[in-house]
Amino acid sequence: MSYTVTWQPSASDELLEIWLAASSSDREAIAMTAHSVDRLLKFNPEAIGEARSGAARVLFARPLIVTYEVRTDDRIVVVLAVHRPPDSSV
Repeated sequence: MSYTVTWQPSASDELLEIWLAASSSDREAIAMTAHSVDRLLKFNPEAIGEARSGAARVLFARPLIVTYEVRTDDRIVVVLAVHRPPDSSV
């Protein structure tokens, strides 16, 4: 059974800022990674990533770091934040 993946508006804004700041050669990799993260979170969000304090989990999907929350009872995953480490290159 799959989960519905949603992004908080602030996380979507962060992804857009990362994409806009990236070189044209990195933009495709960033977009593909974001799409891959959606697919991974849809099917098994509790088996990937690492647990953090509270309900948050962190997924390291180079070149992005995604913080998300799994709402098991509702079958929803909420992406809370997305970052790109300063030293990451595709």
